[in-house]
Amino acid sequence: MPSFGPGDARLLVVGLAPGRGGANRTGRPFTGDGAGEVLYPALMRHGFATGTYAADPNDGLVLADCRITNAVRCVPPANKPTGDEVRQCRTFLHGELEAAPAPTVVLALGQVAFVAILRTLGARPGHHRFAHGAEVVIGAQTVVASYHTSRYNMNTGRLTVAAFDRVIARLRTLLPA
Repeated sequence: MPSFGPGDARLLVVGLAPGRGGANRTGRPFTGDGAGEVLYPALMRHGFATGTYAADPNDGLVLADCRITNAVRCVPPANKPTGDEVRQCRTFLHGELEAAPAPTVVLALGQVAFVAILRTLGARPGHHRFAHGAEVVIGAQTVVASYHTSRYNMNTGRLTVAAFDRVIARLRTLLPA
């Protein structure tokens, strides 16, 4: 699954893996699944996207100073990536994190993405606790953690639109328009 958004974006959003019925079907991360219905409107509210999100890669949505990728590039079996898959895909994530110019803020959607980012940047995950809204500075990059915008997290109340919006608002303060 290719990344989406400009290569020189200061914000990199890292999800878990392409969804079988969403990104794998549509060819664009977080498009056509419940996670995108939370992510894209929040990015639009805070100026990281413009246009219209209609769960279709031809909907006219444009990311602004934001790029979206995943820790795992292919749809994992049973929709849950193994540690081996995350390790094998690390070269792709490394390319996104080290691209010139490198993003200055990285949003990790979920613990798997958070750990993958930390390992890719050379940090020890055991030294940094995953929590919604947690921030870790590694070199010139700030990693901000959030619960994943999955339908499961939204339906169980682990994540709310308001709680996710607060994280995106924090990203905006780290990256003034």
